[in-house]
Amino acid sequence: MQTARVIEHIVNRLKAYCDEAGLKGFVVGISGGVDSAVTSTLCAKTKKSIILLDMPIYQAHEQVSLAQQHIGWLEKNYDHVRGITTDLTPAFQALEKTFPPDIQDGLTMANTRSRMRMVTLYTYATHHRMLVVGTGNKVEDFGIGFFTKYGDGGVDISPIADLMKSEVYLIGKELGISKAILNASPTDGLWSDNRTDESQIGATYAELEDAIRFEAEAEDEDQLSPRQKEVLGIYQRLHQANRHKMDPIPVIKIPESLMCP
Repeated sequence: MQTARVIEHIVNRLKAYCDEAGLKGFVVGISGGVDSAVTSTLCAKTKKSIILLDMPIYQAHEQVSLAQQHIGWLEKNYDHVRGITTDLTPAFQALEKTFPPDIQDGLTMANTRSRMRMVTLYTYATHHRMLVVGTGNKVEDFGIGFFTKYGDGGVDISPIADLMKSEVYLIGKELGISKAILNASPTDGLWSDNRTDESQIGATYAELEDAIRFEAEAEDEDQLSPRQKEVLGIYQRLHQANRHKMDPIPVIKIPESLMCP
């Protein structure tokens, strides 16, 4: 991959999209992970106004620390970047007290965290006339649908959604993203036990990339090792289960015959 040219292409498309929308810049949620670090740096290179939001909810110290380090690094290098910390823990606690206890299972509340952050991103974006930028990559967003519908999936533009996770790391190195972020275990930061993406999915991103390429090339499964077959099954199951996130909202069409008097 020609990383420098890919960076230039994404930055130019971001600038053009913002200009076409008649808006002032971009709002990006910063998690302390490589995807948000790369995305926010690409946005900063547009020279548009940038707001970086750190939105902790019962967040692990390491995640908050990495997010703050990255925000500080971008603020130091780009005058048009502003970091803001909005602690959503009290608001989340209010929801915990409001919702009936019997519906507060782990997945439901993890998704609720993500949707609270989406609301916060759009609150800042609407007030400042900016666009909300997605941070999902190709494996997560359009491979296995590993995102929250109307949470981190609720965005205006997705600059790295056509990049595999390994390609995001290459872009990150080219951009000078800190080694601490590049070496951190990927996590969505939505669970109280701070579980990693790999532990939730059951496969590494490298394994999933191999499965995506294998399926695209329609090769013979007999060539695969038992582990590769297992990962291919994980990919196919998640891809199918999460199609509702990746496809446009289905519209029920009314037959013309039913519309006639």
